[in-house]
Amino acid sequence: MTGTLPVGTEDLLRELAPQVLGTLVRRFGDFYTAEDALQEALLAAATQWQAEGLPDNPRGWLIQVAQRRMADAVRAEVARRRRETTVFERDVPDAEAVDRDDTLAMFFLCCHPALSGASAIALTLRAVGGLTTGEIAQAFLLPETTMAQRISRAKKRLSTLERPFARPSNAEWRERLGAVLHVLYLIFSEGHTTTSGPNLHRTDLSTEAIRLTRSIHRLLPEDNEVTGLLALMLLTDARRAARTGAHGELIPLAEQNRALWDRAAITEGVTLTTGTLSRGLTGPYQLQAAIAVLHAEALRPEDTDWPRILTLYTMIERMASNPMVTLNRAVAAAMVHGPAAGLELADTLDDRLAGNHRLDAVRGHLYEMAGDIDAAIASYTAAAGRTTSTPERDYLTIRAARLRRMPPQR
Repeated sequence: MTGTLPVGTEDLLRELAPQVLGTLVRRFGDFYTAEDALQEALLAAATQWQAEGLPDNPRGWLIQVAQRRMADAVRAEVARRRRETTVFERDVPDAEAVDRDDTLAMFFLCCHPALSGASAIALTLRAVGGLTTGEIAQAFLLPETTMAQRISRAKKRLSTLERPFARPSNAEWRERLGAVLHVLYLIFSEGHTTTSGPNLHRTDLSTEAIRLTRSIHRLLPEDNEVTGLLALMLLTDARRAARTGAHGELIPLAEQNRALWDRAAITEGVTLTTGTLSRGLTGPYQLQAAIAVLHAEALRPEDTDWPRILTLYTMIERMASNPMVTLNRAVAAAMVHGPAAGLELADTLDDRLAGNHRLDAVRGHLYEMAGDIDAAIASYTAAAGRTTSTPERDYLTIRAARLRRMPPQR
């Protein structure tokens, strides 16, 4: 076999990469060397599998190759010679390579209590989620250079600790759960609406986020926030087929063909969400899932229960203040009390969302609702100039152009 990789190999390598990294770090405790060894193993796989086809045990193959690379690196370091023969020359049994998935463990390991929450999330997104530094910076609304420094500092901080990647106890896993769920939410969000590039979706990221959240849900089925996050992802992803047109253009929620929504995913998401209600409304992911249920159950846009959605956003904001939650509450407030109420709330976000295109996009929508066409055009145009997503930019530009063509109102 020559010329191209076997079909599906790139997806397989993406799926196996965090598993192999987790295995190496768990066994040997050296994040930097494990990361370098993994990259070399992936390059070797891309070359050898193209010529020879897939090995019988791809994951075991990657672990063995990466382990040899780590052994080579350790031999070059005098300070680690004691581990050279006793640790790095061990073979990895095929049964362990196949049967144990270290991806989830890697999430928890990266969320070490010695790191701040923001640093742990950024490191995990880079090491396990596969996002670039630029994508992570977009998710955090920070410059890319700042995010690169944050990730570098996190790695350096971990390198000063003794056995920083020791497997956490069950109690420690619980303590780190909030950071892990936030990581999964950010990965899903980047997959659902990419921050840059020609496509609205990155299904590889959203699918992987759902897979990993399902795995955590199997471990913690009674946790409202785990269940809520999984439900939120399913209910949101159910709309994916209706969010873009024939040419990849963005279609907003109110204009989507709801017959294209994935009813099986909606049913599962609704079932998961309602199953948490007996334990009370306890967290923001569960509440966001409840909002997604209200959208999913509305057969037409005008059937949407906006008063209940506004109440739920108000509850979320009380639990965990966040400018994007406030922006969503502004939209709900406009739908319940009129666009002036929404614009008043949006105005409180000028400092917290300065330069963010979503604030301008929402303002454009609310000004359009209010009949202030000039202000709507200005806001849509500003939003289009600030987004790095091509589908979002095109949608906002077209929206402004359509308003310009409208006859003047008397």
